[in-house]
Amino acid sequence: MIKGVLFDMDGVLVDSEEYICQAGIEMFREKGMAVTGEDFRPFTGMGEDRYLGGVAEKYGIPFDADRDKARTYDIYREIVHGKLNALPGVFDFIEKCRKLGLRMAVASSADEIKVITNLEEIGLAPSLFGVVINGQQVERKKPFPDIFLKASAQINLGPRQCLVVEDAVSGVKAAKEAGCRCLALTTSFSASELSAADWIARDLSEAPTECLKW
Repeated sequence: MIKGVLFDMDGVLVDSEEYICQAGIEMFREKGMAVTGEDFRPFTGMGEDRYLGGVAEKYGIPFDADRDKARTYDIYREIVHGKLNALPGVFDFIEKCRKLGLRMAVASSADEIKVITNLEEIGLAPSLFGVVINGQQVERKKPFPDIFLKASAQINLGPRQCLVVEDAVSGVKAAKEAGCRCLALTTSFSASELSAADWIARDLSEAPTECLKW
């Protein structure tokens, strides 16, 4: 029986992919390298170490994770200020979860600074959730299941009692590996790419009723 919901952040609660991509492109431009948005796509949902590091590896660009992520986040915060909004259905879906007595957590592969920035920008208080887990708190990022196992444990539930809401192929794989059921949103990938999920919807405004009642 469902007792908890574990939310990914980017592509689920907020669409910030465009902006982190812009920030990454600008960071690499400052290094003298021209990369494109398509270069980042294979690394979506895997955390910024891999998101940026994968592109650097592809082109043989020297990459200092701490320094280059810090610069990217500086650019990112400048870009997103006042521009981010919650995706359709987010507040209503969270209210449904609350009324059903479901425990909630955020489980994002992004670093803490990005998670907090995004939640603040869209007006979602971290206190709405039992726990907010970021990618710096797990050694193995998605598609490994570690972040969902950690999030479910910290809200005192087993993974089989939890629904994961994801938008990335790597996130769906992580959810299923953890033993959770999964609602996939087609904000970043097509329905065919997300076919391993239990339910698929365009966004949370179209989430099927049965995903919260099993």
